[in-house]
Amino acid sequence: MRPSALLERLLQLVPVLLGIALVVFLMMQATPGDPVELMLGDALATPEQREALRRDMGLDRPLPERFLHFLGNAATLDFGQSFHHRRPVADVILERLPATIELTLAAMAIAIAVGVPLGVVAAVRRDGWIDRLATILGLAGVSMPGFWLGILLILLFSVQLGWLPVSGRIGFGAEVPPVTGLLLVDTLLAGRPASFLEALRHLLLPAVTLGLAMAALLMRVTRTSMLEALRQDYVTFATAKGLPRRRVLIRHALRNALTPTVTVAAIETGTLLGGNMIVETVFGWPGLGRLVVEGIFTRNYPLVQAAVLLYAVTYVLLNLLADVLQTVLNPKVRL
Repeated sequence: MRPSALLERLLQLVPVLLGIALVVFLMMQATPGDPVELMLGDALATPEQREALRRDMGLDRPLPERFLHFLGNAATLDFGQSFHHRRPVADVILERLPATIELTLAAMAIAIAVGVPLGVVAAVRRDGWIDRLATILGLAGVSMPGFWLGILLILLFSVQLGWLPVSGRIGFGAEVPPVTGLLLVDTLLAGRPASFLEALRHLLLPAVTLGLAMAALLMRVTRTSMLEALRQDYVTFATAKGLPRRRVLIRHALRNALTPTVTVAAIETGTLLGGNMIVETVFGWPGLGRLVVEGIFTRNYPLVQAAVLLYAVTYVLLNLLADVLQTVLNPKVRL
């Protein structure tokens, strides 16, 4: 891959991010409700005190000036003060980000471990019972809303069977000192296997809820691309040379079939980071998605704008990473 091509792609991301920042800023401004009134509630504050709070929050400035101020601060990773927490937005986001990253990584692991092998087997055993079952499960996984599946899992495994907890990241008394912010890692670093199992029990239901929908999509994409690869001449030639069936499937067919799968996986990973708000709310998961939902309800403009901008940057970088990986998997592809 040429460095100039990568630099060109990075420069193309600048107007995309500016457009996203502008849209989010205008949408938050158009949202009904006044942050000052929401913060004060029924407090007996004078008009002068309300105006002073408005000036302190920067809400008395014209919209263009506020937008330019937001962009200037964002360029230095300074997103201002959270209206609700009265603390720097960056600090509030960094506190919640590890929980979302841990949930996303766990959901990705489940999706890849289930979706890719099932798609390969369904393609190899085409029209067999495994293929039909995988197709049905794939359609069900893509069709089911995440919050509905999450509620069903809670009713079954938490309420009825009592195997798994309903919400939170770890049980009371099992906490460990934070090192990375990822509880599964921190519990291992602390040498607390019981705490590790407790954190894993809390993580399992929300990760499965997010991961199954992604697994269904990866299964369908892998099956389709694998069927296409199996019809290619190079697979027929490799088989005619007498190569072992497993080697033909893995080294020749699967490697070429993974190109669209990698692209979809990268896009879905960005979707997991930005689209897990409802799942985090259902499971009481203290991540960034739940924080954004709270920020929308409280009209916490700086927090929501910074979080959505973070989602956008992550999403476009993952798409760029998918393009780079395509050039590795298929040398014919160029950026």
